Amino acid sequence: MSAVPDSTPRTSMASSIAIVGVLFFIIGFCTWINGPLITFVKLAFDVNEVSAFLVLMVFYLSYFFLALPASWILGRTGMKKGLALSLAVMAVGAMAFGEFATQRWFGGALAGLFVIGGGMALLQTAVNPYISILGPIEGAAQRIALMGICNKIAGILAPVIIGTFVLHGIGDLEAQVQAADAATKADLLNTFAAKIHTPYMVIAGVLLLVAVGVLFSPLPEVQPDQANAVANDGKAAKRSIFQFPHLWLGVMCLFVYVGVEVMAGDAIGTYGNAFGLPLDQTKLFTSYTLFAMLVGYVIGLLVIPRFISQEKYLAVSAVLGVVFTLGAYFTHGYVSVGFVAALGFANAMMWPAIFPLAIRGLGRFTQIGSALLVMGIAGGAIIPQAFALLKHAYPEHFQLVFAALMIPCYLYILYFGTVGHNAGKARGA
Repeated sequence: MSAVPDSTPRTSMASSIAIVGVLFFIIGFCTWINGPLITFVKLAFDVNEVSAFLVLMVFYLSYFFLALPASWILGRTGMKKGLALSLAVMAVGAMAFGEFATQRWFGGALAGLFVIGGGMALLQTAVNPYISILGPIEGAAQRIALMGICNKIAGILAPVIIGTFVLHGIGDLEAQVQAADAATKADLLNTFAAKIHTPYMVIAGVLLLVAVGVLFSPLPEVQPDQANAVANDGKAAKRSIFQFPHLWLGVMCLFVYVGVEVMAGDAIGTYGNAFGLPLDQTKLFTSYTLFAMLVGYVIGLLVIPRFISQEKYLAVSAVLGVVFTLGAYFTHGYVSVGFVAALGFANAMMWPAIFPLAIRGLGRFTQIGSALLVMGIAGGAIIPQAFALLKHAYPEHFQLVFAALMIPCYLYILYFGTVGHNAGKARGA
């Protein structure tokens, strides 16, 4: 069942999907730029690896703290005003990050990233259930896969753009910094940090323009409670969000999924650098993972639900995650990095499957359920930070640390795809 009337013209539906595609492009760009930002802040602020991974922690923790307030805000503003507001908040965060990074104030730069994440929490809380219920819920994974293609094209471009305009020649610069005296070192780092200012001001400007465009766009308002209810199975109507165990299992599933996705996408440069691979190469590794995800989305778009259900594809993807993680552990150098990048293919269709499976049948609880799922994005803060800390403590065993964090996550995703998504549902419902 769709959230929009059956009489809605196909052209209107297509334009709505196109607009949402632009929003997913923005989400992808602002999310996957974090991978090369780890390399940037490590040098620009002269901090260690654990501190550099705070880029991911503050960005993804903002989802945990702000997703529920975002749900309340959307209830007051409605869809279009809420989306426009989210983009405006992200623009403010981008301006703050660009300014504070130029001044080499690490705390201020992290605060800017937190604000960007806050805007993203509002955007994700609205846009994910929107695309899930814009058409039949059974085909939600296919629609989200189309959005994922927009997301991952942006994710491929983000590291390339930052690598070209900000991180170009970073390997040589790092060598100069290490050999310089204190005064020369400060001058080199100040000049390097200032290179981030213009790109982030441009990002802020684009976000504001899109915010205005969304505000005056033809996006229809959706009614999640009417579109996402289960058929009457003879039981009393559910009156609490706690009566949907599949949702809570889905929140945990999204938590571990975002953790492994960020590990494969944003931490891959750090992983490759641990083998001694040069920074001028590792700065682009995120793009390789995102390219693999793009391929995974295209395949998912073709086969779901025509040849395989979204829950079965989720289980297959989880098994591939375990296989590729083991491949990374038992190999070294570029081959091992290649297996980590291949995790992008395994991860591609996980979000498109997990989100609609977790919100299926929530009815009037769809909006709050979506907010809880967005809170699960905090896995992108916790799991990579655990990797950074354990890698710092056991640098010679970083591959084992990587595998020990990733494999249990994929096994839980396998559980949700096979059993967990049906928890609490009547048999045959």
